Amino acid sequence: MRSSDKNALHNLNRKGTSATATPVERAFLVGVDYRVRASKNANEGDAESRPPKLAQARAARAAKETVNADDQRISFGAEDSLAELRELTESAGATIVGEVLQRRDKPDPATLIGKGKVEEITGAAAMANADVVIFDHDLSPSQLRNLEREIKLRIIDRTQLILDIFARHARTREGQMQVELAQLKYLLPRLAGRGVEMSQLGGGIGTRGPGETQLETDRRKINRRLRHVEEQLENVRKIRRQQRQRRESVPVATVALVGYTNAGKSTLFNSLTKSDVYASSKMFATLDPTIRSVTLPSKRKVLLSDTVGFIRNLPHTLVSAFRATLEEVQRASLVLHVSDSTSHYRAEQDAQVEIVLKELEAQDKPRIYVLNKIDLMTDEERKAASNSEDTIYVSAKQGIGLDALLDKIDEELKEDAPKRVQVSVPQSEGKILSLLEARSRILSREYHDGLVQMEVQAPESVLRRLKRFVI
Repeated sequence: MRSSDKNALHNLNRKGTSATATPVERAFLVGVDYRVRASKNANEGDAESRPPKLAQARAARAAKETVNADDQRISFGAEDSLAELRELTESAGATIVGEVLQRRDKPDPATLIGKGKVEEITGAAAMANADVVIFDHDLSPSQLRNLEREIKLRIIDRTQLILDIFARHARTREGQMQVELAQLKYLLPRLAGRGVEMSQLGGGIGTRGPGETQLETDRRKINRRLRHVEEQLENVRKIRRQQRQRRESVPVATVALVGYTNAGKSTLFNSLTKSDVYASSKMFATLDPTIRSVTLPSKRKVLLSDTVGFIRNLPHTLVSAFRATLEEVQRASLVLHVSDSTSHYRAEQDAQVEIVLKELEAQDKPRIYVLNKIDLMTDEERKAASNSEDTIYVSAKQGIGLDALLDKIDEELKEDAPKRVQVSVPQSEGKILSLLEARSRILSREYHDGLVQMEVQAPESVLRRLKRFVI
């Protein structure tokens, strides 16, 4: 069995999946660029390496060209993907000691990158004194085994790296269970090891045993743990449904923040709600869902939900594991799609968000596009950035454009819609006057014979309590 698999199995006996303090690892990065993309799955000769149809569809979408601000066609190339891998590696707490980019016509079924490049990486990683080699590509179980045998270092693919970052950043028990579920699903097909000790029991002399191989024992242990975690997460879903039903019994709308990782969602969340949710430039800093109340200009209260960031080729196991969390997006009345306005690949990143929203069946939700980080734009770019019917430019960090965003949210939400009425309230009705001050927008106010006559704009839930005072 590979050492990384043994470590993963050992972790099954530990409670939770949160990372413990470990020495900083030295990582050697490997990027892969295929000049010719075959229509069939590249790993033709390896049945276990064939990704599911969903992964193939994602890869095809990710390979499409995107459009920049000047409407010139550009590609999210291998160099840019490698740059994203650097960010992921640093978010995982490793130090980058070297990297290489392999360009091929098609993947090698055995090692992905070919025998010659494997030998080159073996030497370069040894010279850099690397602890781990990280591939910017998903590897099949057999490719992982072959590469570890040749390079003699731990090999990690893109999915495993993302899972490790999630494990590091999960703070609540729910988040830890969701990450563990994804890790177990990733590990299960990769248990097949090397050597006679992991082979099926044969019929020759010395091969008869007690009736179960170590591989079968490990699979049984993982399947048992999988069932246990899934049962716990189903209980979490039930609790969330109950909480959501209680919220929905009161006319309070929910607004969900979605977007590419590191687009500034948590910073925007903190600015709008005056909260101190952990925000960081590291990728996937937010894993645990947070809901806070926001008061709109109409004095309506809404609930704002912060969610996990998305990324290119987000592992399907993560989408499935975090479904309990992402249900907040499915049930939201309005989606705020946050994008980094300074990113050259904003269109491609937005397309990846669309893929996940479709998977959640939330692509048709009412939406406002929030282009964040305008404080990092040049003066010329900032002058050209103007709000439109469905797009608002903001700087969550500097607080620029937040009033316009709140006005837009107020305009788009239909729940508990505000209405403009005239009321006449006796000055002795202190509770009603306080309610109007707190929950309505007062447009005019006059005092006559012990009465306060006002024109107000208030939500329907407030107006129902004012029926006897409405003129």
